[in-house]
Amino acid sequence: MPMEWKHRGRIITPDDIHFIQRLIDANPQASRRRLSAKLCEAWQWKQANGALQDMVCRGLLLMLDRAGQIQLPPIKKRPNNPLARRPKPAPLLIDTGPIQEPLSELQPIHIQQVRRTGDESLYNSLIEQHHYLGYEQPVGEHLKYVVWAATGRPIACMAWSSAPRHLGCRDRFIGWSREARRRNIRFIAYNTRFLIVPWVQVPHLASHILGRIARTVSRDWEHLYKHPIYFLETFVDPERFRGTCYYAANWVLLGETTGRGKDDHTNRQNRSIKRMLGYPLTPQFRELLQQS
Repeated sequence: MPMEWKHRGRIITPDDIHFIQRLIDANPQASRRRLSAKLCEAWQWKQANGALQDMVCRGLLLMLDRAGQIQLPPIKKRPNNPLARRPKPAPLLIDTGPIQEPLSELQPIHIQQVRRTGDESLYNSLIEQHHYLGYEQPVGEHLKYVVWAATGRPIACMAWSSAPRHLGCRDRFIGWSREARRRNIRFIAYNTRFLIVPWVQVPHLASHILGRIARTVSRDWEHLYKHPIYFLETFVDPERFRGTCYYAANWVLLGETTGRGKDDHTNRQNRSIKRMLGYPLTPQFRELLQQS
């Protein structure tokens, strides 16, 4: 029986492999990058915003080449990896005087999406200097926010990224099939960073920000990536935090992680167990996410 291969949820049949090899043979001078783009075009393998899923496709080609199923041309050039050499965000000179006023005196609070704007460097710097995880360059679809008090001083930062593909407690809560998850995972956003800068001590500020951003993140995501968001999720490390602001903003506990990570092959815990919280952005979130 012919072997079927699978990559990122797509079944790769022997006919697909033959098609890929014919594509390679028909373009003997093409680089691996060019072959990947041609295959994306042939299969209409595109993101919601129309961009080719080039990195996913190149991963497929490399997997099949290593398995001896196809023969890729030799690597013509090893490009520099800017992410490997990316300097850490530099500290910025800003007012760090204490802010302890009641929430009402900070109003109107302005929440600014800074991805691809001149204020993105401010977000990067504040996260690097003051978040316990530091700054990491996100990969894939993501948004960054800076929150400003009425005085014009930054008081918080928040980031959202594409959701992890496989999370048991989340998947059971939604109740979707494997195919529905593959098609609709892009409609979930994952809260990767949330920082109230350390010189700000304002009761209820964090839950207020969560509630405000929940009303805008889907619109902002659609503006940048041409599709909405139906569900938000995050992890809370109970060894460090209680997640009080999320519960106060009506997020719900979905369950706990296994503590094994996505690449585990031992079935043994190798990291701390996190609590997973979720927040539906529409009452129809299950119906929308379960569509196959």
